Amino acid sequence: MSGLRQRRQPVALKIVQELDAFPKVPDSYQESTVTGGGISLLTFVLIAILIICEIQYYAETRLKYEYDVDSDFDGKLKLNIDMTVAMKCLHVGADILDLTGQNAEAFGHLKEEDVIFELSPRQKAFFDVVKRINTYLRNEYHAIHEFIWNTGYNTMSSSMPPREDGEAKTTDACRFYGTLVVNKVAGNFHITAGKPIFFSDNAASHLHFSFGVTKADYNFSHRIVHFSYGDQTLGIVNPLEGEEKIVTDHNHMFQYFLQVVPTVVETRYSHANTFQYAATEQNRTVSHSGGSHGVPGIYFKYDLSSIRVYVREEHRPCWQFLVRLCGIVGGIFATSGLLHQIVSAVVDLLCCRFKLAGFETRRDSHQWTSVSSSLTPANSNYHPLLHSSSSSLLDADGLPSSSDRLPIAGSPSVSSVDSAFT
Repeated sequence: MSGLRQRRQPVALKIVQELDAFPKVPDSYQESTVTGGGISLLTFVLIAILIICEIQYYAETRLKYEYDVDSDFDGKLKLNIDMTVAMKCLHVGADILDLTGQNAEAFGHLKEEDVIFELSPRQKAFFDVVKRINTYLRNEYHAIHEFIWNTGYNTMSSSMPPREDGEAKTTDACRFYGTLVVNKVAGNFHITAGKPIFFSDNAASHLHFSFGVTKADYNFSHRIVHFSYGDQTLGIVNPLEGEEKIVTDHNHMFQYFLQVVPTVVETRYSHANTFQYAATEQNRTVSHSGGSHGVPGIYFKYDLSSIRVYVREEHRPCWQFLVRLCGIVGGIFATSGLLHQIVSAVVDLLCCRFKLAGFETRRDSHQWTSVSSSLTPANSNYHPLLHSSSSSLLDADGLPSSSDRLPIAGSPSVSSVDSAFT
């Protein structure tokens, strides 16, 4: 039984050996060349460089965007505001209404502060920076959005710095700042002349009491330092930050139409459930005689998107890294082998012509030498005078006639030669 096993084992090994896809060539059949060594050196250097680049590429993260229906229908929405209107706080008021008809006082109150609309040099430098950065982000967001998310760039501006000259001038503007917590439905936040007055706690109807406010007091030039929805998160771009509108007429109306998108951020720098928004703007002068109706003021009309966006930062899978690594190494080896064959063929083709030309020259000289040596007898006693191509000097046996035979020093006498042929 053990003998049968021993006989089966070599058969199995032989079958496995026949399946070998990597046969080894004996060293005696291998030939090393300078061309092959040079290409091999370049191949190894290129493989090392590409492997390092691939490791760096794998170490970097990538952004993955996913979309889903927003099922958080009973949540709340934060509205963060910091803006200045070129009217005294006594003459202007801010409130918010939404589709639920809920009293705006339930959403909270914004703080009001009498300020000077004209900025001091330090404030102007600060606001110019905010304006330039936000303008660039709005124009180039499609190209740099991954950079903003991956680096955790802080697009949120800080508060306006205090004036360095104090309150030397008379205040002529009102700053509104703070946070309102509203329902996740469409709404309208607006700032207009007069203070808001509500008729009942649950009624959506209200009016702005503007007693004592004249048309000359109307000036809805404004400056937006911060305007965002949800929790402040790194990487979120707020399009209205750095917005500044200056008007000369008193009956002007500004309308901002906002589309608010729920966003879940999961990056190395932030994990938050927040909101982004897109904005479009329209402004016009209210003139009832000219057919342009409305109430002068600043209106932010927003609506909620039903789609939620997920922004996730993740590493590339390990199997993808291994596949790309094998592709790099195998592809370069295959390409270098093909390149080596092409170079060798070209070198052999160029060198073969010179070899053939040299071989033809050597062969012709060798044939001439062979013919000359065949005409020369091997006998060391040969004398040129005894050899003649004339047939008249030879007898019937092909030997020189006796009259033409001359004695040669060191050779046998003529008689002894004759006796040898007798």
